Amino acid sequence: MQSTMSDDLEKQMTSSNEHLEHGVDRLDHPVGKILTSDDGAYVWLGNQKFLKHELLSAFGGTLNPGLSAPSVHKFANPAPLGLSAFALTTFVLSLINAQAMGVKHDNIVVGLAFFYGGLVQLLAGMWEMAVENTFGALALSSYGAFWMSFGAIFTPWFNILTSYTDETELENALGFYLLGWTLFTFMLCLVTSKSTYAFFALFVFLFVTFLLLSLGKLAKSTGCTRAGGVLGVITAFIAWYNAYAGVANPQNAYLTVKGFDLPKFGKQY
Repeated sequence: MQSTMSDDLEKQMTSSNEHLEHGVDRLDHPVGKILTSDDGAYVWLGNQKFLKHELLSAFGGTLNPGLSAPSVHKFANPAPLGLSAFALTTFVLSLINAQAMGVKHDNIVVGLAFFYGGLVQLLAGMWEMAVENTFGALALSSYGAFWMSFGAIFTPWFNILTSYTDETELENALGFYLLGWTLFTFMLCLVTSKSTYAFFALFVFLFVTFLLLSLGKLAKSTGCTRAGGVLGVITAFIAWYNAYAGVANPQNAYLTVKGFDLPKFGKQY
């Protein structure tokens, strides 16, 4: 089918009686006309010029037998969504880690971890990839996966917690898990050192939060865990601040925030 469609497309292009100079990018002509340049390298669709080989590549393998220009996809900024999902889930878990109002069990976070902090943040990371933001795709997708894996740990169906019969071994395993995320977050700190104060602060506070939570498990220190919870709450508010900065503008809010760049040292590229 692909070969037949490509042949038909070739015939439609070469059968045109009108040829134009390739220096013209836009022109007006009757709808439905397929115009080609003298050398056959360019095709005009509507009033826009395209490379002929690109159209063959784009449409030769589809079920669309006609010619049409490639669609232009425009995306909104996915970062505020991902940051908000991260912030709310972090906020709730951190309050529990800090043992606020005597709450110690983190079961309530499982739903948030799977759906808001996990799924929604993962989707935001994929959309960051679509808008060609490598850092945003890495950070949001990774932390979305973190929350999903966290939810899985505390979901009985996965049989993760119950597979450990030794409480000390379980605490050490959770410590290794958190330590891995600590190292990953430190890497992200390094690549935000030329951004803004608020964005850099987000990853610094998150790094220290993960570090304290890791120590809380590995050193069996309730104090470290509670301190990590307090810093986690601060981290959540910084994430919300960055999300607000990305969505608030003079058209929708009376209060907008401005990003302040970190000082730059050495040779800039």
